[in-house]
Amino acid sequence: MNKDQAAGQWKQLKGKVKEQWGKLTDDDLTRLEGDQEQLAGRIQERYGVAKEEAERQVREFRSKKSDYYKASVGTRD
Repeated sequence: MNKDQAAGQWKQLKGKVKEQWGKLTDDDLTRLEGDQEQLAGRIQERYGVAKEEAERQVREFRSKKSDYYKASVGTRD
């Protein structure tokens, strides 16, 4: 996959993230650039949930959107 394709996949994923967590801003998503640890932190901050809950939500989202996620997100598993 080339850089343009990865960028396109990230744009699609950002749309899915905003559907799931509407309180996240475009600025939040731009800063995240696909980092799932930072995504969990932003969810924790915006929604006032515990770290474990935010991480659980990201894992669940990731498994549901695995096609988008694998193509566009750098994971640190």
